[in-house]
Amino acid sequence: MAQGQRVATGEAHGKAILLGEHAAIYGAPALALPLQELRCRVTVCGSPASTAGASRLYLATPGPQGAAEETARAVPEEFLLLLSAFAERAGLGAPPAVDIRLDSRVPPSSGLGSSAASARALVRALDAFFATGLDEQTIFDLVQVSERSAHGMASGIDALATGSERPILLAGGRLRTPSVGSGFYLVVADSGSGGSTRKAVGMLRDAFARNPKGRTRFVHRSTALTEAALEDLAAGRLPALGRHLTDCHAMLAALGLTTDRTNALVHMALDAGALGAKMTGGGLGGCVVALTTTAAQAASVSTTLAGRTGARTWIAAVAKEAEHDCP
Repeated sequence: MAQGQRVATGEAHGKAILLGEHAAIYGAPALALPLQELRCRVTVCGSPASTAGASRLYLATPGPQGAAEETARAVPEEFLLLLSAFAERAGLGAPPAVDIRLDSRVPPSSGLGSSAASARALVRALDAFFATGLDEQTIFDLVQVSERSAHGMASGIDALATGSERPILLAGGRLRTPSVGSGFYLVVADSGSGGSTRKAVGMLRDAFARNPKGRTRFVHRSTALTEAALEDLAAGRLPALGRHLTDCHAMLAALGLTTDRTNALVHMALDAGALGAKMTGGGLGGCVVALTTTAAQAASVSTTLAGRTGARTWIAAVAKEAEHDCP
């Protein structure tokens, strides 16, 4: 680090959507879980007095001996827009010229919130670097600037879930933590085929423009599934909750959002004893999630999926919790 420079860091994590992906863009409720095992950390380095010039991006990746290696990358458009929006909010004369080091364990193009986690971690790092004291609403707004650029449309569920420590429900513009009547475990499995949220969002937008009634049916069906799932979640009826997840997968598959690989992972998870399974996130690849009741069952499903397909897997525990509004 050069003399006169200092550093600041920001962190976020991945997420998995249980129900409501895509439909949330059109106002339907969406339920998401934080994946705190998948961390994202951004370090900002530079001089707070320097706001001229161009920022630089460095990606940290594990090296062959385990030590992180840095690779220079062009700063993506969504980050450039975020930096400009931050400069405006912070009262800077121009977007800051800083070095950005991104160290993310959230796999990209997986439906696990990689872009939102990176944007949130960057906003938090900039906030610490310039001591701007941003409130949560402003942080959310800035993350959304990046998300809309990255995906074309963004419901806000990823921007919120990547900063939450608890499950969240976004419904009618209101954010709350839903009631969880019984703890459970979620197995996340990567299909190995990168998805494209932007492509999937555009595909549905075009399809619904041609068939507005199809959009109405989709939003209605997704809302009904999510609301029924919330009742079962609150009551601790995990087998019923699992069936809603599988039904949601079938609905998304009918829209062309799944792949042979994600469909196969869902079927394998169910055969291995999962109570329910579905694609998660934007689709057209990416990850699936499977609901299990115990740590042992989660480990068994995870081992089966990894062993039969070579898929990377993660396990997230969700604790019993009462409903409350989020600040």
